[in-house]
Amino acid sequence: MDCFIVHSGVAAPLMKANIDTDAIIPSREMKRVSKVGLADGLFAGWRYTVQGGREPDPAFVLNLAQYKGTSILLAGINFGCGSSREHAVWALREYGIRAIVAAGFGTIFMNNCVRNGILPVVLEEADIQALADHSSEDPQQRQITIDLQVQRLYAADGRMFAFEIPANDREMLLEGLDPIALTLKRQQEIDAFQQRDKTLRPWIYLRPES
Repeated sequence: MDCFIVHSGVAAPLMKANIDTDAIIPSREMKRVSKVGLADGLFAGWRYTVQGGREPDPAFVLNLAQYKGTSILLAGINFGCGSSREHAVWALREYGIRAIVAAGFGTIFMNNCVRNGILPVVLEEADIQALADHSSEDPQQRQITIDLQVQRLYAADGRMFAFEIPANDREMLLEGLDPIALTLKRQQEIDAFQQRDKTLRPWIYLRPES
């Protein structure tokens, strides 16, 4: 995965509560198990005028010219609730979303974000609304900057918002690691344990007779 250290980008407001994974990517758009080819289905029920079609709805925020290149979403409480489908995060990542700022997240969705290189930031709803109000006046110029090293989010007018993220999640994002790669950073400890364990419980390591 790409490392997430400091990111600046256009922020699009989706200030609804309880945006679930079926809204993020409807089940009819999940035509493959691959992470590739899902971006077109992102928010398909809202982005397009006809169900199953591809005619952009001019009223939907991500279809507006001023939000071209959006890489940050501003959302309400409980973003990513509903089913555990990881396709929702895959679609967001392929579309170009690097961070989601919400008043709360579905737990499984939040974990899936971290494991796919998307930073989930939790702020107070009033602060998110203030960010949306300010950036929406000129989204391309009033971009938001997120510094994961110091866990700070900056509006274009200089306002700063602190956030917290679990240490392991922060490490994975900063270094571009998935959970397996994070575990393998402790390879020497793993090897040392196995050597001790082979001495203490040698029968565990016997190969069955063929």
